[in-house]
Amino acid sequence: MEKLKVVFMGTPLFSVNILEALNNKWDVVLVVTSPDAYIGRKRVLTPCPVKKRALELGLSVSSPEKVCKDFSTIVDAKPDVIVTCAYGQIVSKDILDIPKYGCINIHASLLPKYRGGAPIHYALINGEAETGITLMYMDEGMDTGDMLVSESVKIEDNDNIETLSDKLSLLGADMISRYLEDITDGKIERIKQDNEKASFARIIKRSDEHLDFNLSNKDVFNKFRALSPNPLPNFIMDDVEYKIAECYLSDEEGETSSIISEGKDYFVIGCASGSLKVTKIKPSGKNIMSVRDFKNGYGSLLGKALK
Repeated sequence: MEKLKVVFMGTPLFSVNILEALNNKWDVVLVVTSPDAYIGRKRVLTPCPVKKRALELGLSVSSPEKVCKDFSTIVDAKPDVIVTCAYGQIVSKDILDIPKYGCINIHASLLPKYRGGAPIHYALINGEAETGITLMYMDEGMDTGDMLVSESVKIEDNDNIETLSDKLSLLGADMISRYLEDITDGKIERIKQDNEKASFARIIKRSDEHLDFNLSNKDVFNKFRALSPNPLPNFIMDDVEYKIAECYLSDEEGETSSIISEGKDYFVIGCASGSLKVTKIKPSGKNIMSVRDFKNGYGSLLGKALK
């Protein structure tokens, strides 16, 4: 039996495990990914993680600026199936109609919850106990296609965006390995999504990175987890932005949006209920440092109002 001919569409590090899983079992005839981007202060033109790994594996790569207008390489590849995971562009009906077994998307939520581009972030922000991976058929909507199979993972108290993304990436790779041939053989039933239960997880914007201490300490901490270790959440003190790089829940009570206590190597921020104990901080334009080192140059923080 000939191997399935697969076109894979993906971009970030999250998608690399999926590419490797596909390449281990089937014939990946083409990888479609984002164009190289200028990264860092020196603006070095850099390939995305999926392109880098695809080239290491000796696979053919296409990086169109707008895939909806430039998809001739996909047509020429004559895929049996297209698999997508965090590609980052809208896939048009012209592309969806190319493979005989359709287009399968690997989505990092338990659909119909958290459609959109930041499902892992919002699972953390909202304090969910679990999330997961859904394999689904793609249609012209935003994650609205028929579901095929879902599997869940527990969100641990110490999970952040990095650790939870790693878990889900590995689960997605495992699931596509186990289920892709059952899908193309028609052995898995399509399940319509209940649109009334749908929620949307839009891409995180710069303004979303600001912390609101008028919420409970758990709500603030959940947002910290969703933004840690990168880009990190911020607050304003003395009209200067700072980012929190390490913090813990505290039962101490005090004035909201204010530094209510401090020690040599920590300070405590009052929330609507409870507080946060901060032990590492990133001043604007500087590297992450311990609160002890920061205070050696800054002095006492007690009573400072935060915005």
